Amino acid sequence: MTETAPRPTLEAVAARAGVSRATVSRVVNGGDGVREPLVQRVRRAVEELGYVPNQAARSLVTRRHDAIAVVVAEPETRVFADPFFALQLRGISKELTAHDNQLVLLLTEGRDDHARVGRYLAGGHVDGALVFSLHLNDPLPGLIQQAGIPAVFGGRPGWSDGSRDVVYVDSDNRGGARDAVRHLVGLGRSRVAHITGALDQTSAADRLEGFRDVMGDVDPGLIAEGDFTPAGGERAMRQLLDRRPDLDAVFAANDLTASGALRVLRERGLRVPEDVAVIGFDDMLPVAEQTDPPLTTIRQDIEEMGRLMARLLLRGAADAAPGVVLPTTLVRRASA
Repeated sequence: MTETAPRPTLEAVAARAGVSRATVSRVVNGGDGVREPLVQRVRRAVEELGYVPNQAARSLVTRRHDAIAVVVAEPETRVFADPFFALQLRGISKELTAHDNQLVLLLTEGRDDHARVGRYLAGGHVDGALVFSLHLNDPLPGLIQQAGIPAVFGGRPGWSDGSRDVVYVDSDNRGGARDAVRHLVGLGRSRVAHITGALDQTSAADRLEGFRDVMGDVDPGLIAEGDFTPAGGERAMRQLLDRRPDLDAVFAANDLTASGALRVLRERGLRVPEDVAVIGFDDMLPVAEQTDPPLTTIRQDIEEMGRLMARLLLRGAADAAPGVVLPTTLVRRASA
């Protein structure tokens, strides 16, 4: 059996560079106070020997772990089935990788999971947390505060106790919803229905408010609650058609909801957009371009939201502006 070559040590790097062990340690750990010629000698020695810092020992010195927890307040069956989460995680991963940080994914399905996540965050394993898909009355914000680590939230927070500044990244959900409904009204549609998302999430509540901004005191029969899933869109679309078979347009809270609504409209023999125009929200290409017909929708830059969340955390969440809201745009396709 071939023996593995011994791992280069800090002392070996110091001997190769002709400097002290303390000097090598400061250079490797990003410390100050080392003259540039010595820094270059140490870096050459590191490269020549193939030295890799011992992360556990380094963490003891720097109190940094170069690891960020990404906490998604959803069960894994939802996270891995919804392209929204894949896009946001991709943006986060790209930014963390560019700064040599590891992503630690934590999912929550029930109260026991919340307690587990809280213990992990308080255990000093990560340098901060990125948290999204929160629901109202979710204990995670309080657990993160107790853990004493910096955090950036995806989406406008649903609490307002005034006890702390909350750094978050969101899209203009209310403005995007207004644009969607104005577009439908501009097409001459007067009986516009709305399928909401899960109303214990601020994105869904904001999109409902945007719908009401345009439609005013709308007939309650034209609003049905969904849950951001295709199945929820199907259920809500059936309810709407049973209550108001004369509706002529639907604004769905996201693209997955719209895809479910389109299936039901087709089953009922209604033509899109001739009989019923449909608009979604997200512009997730795997969904919006594959529906029949292709979906008119409100685009939010989901991947950029993830990147920006990570960027704010790495730069120092405590110094960041409390809320960053990204613009949305209407993308016209065949459904409206």
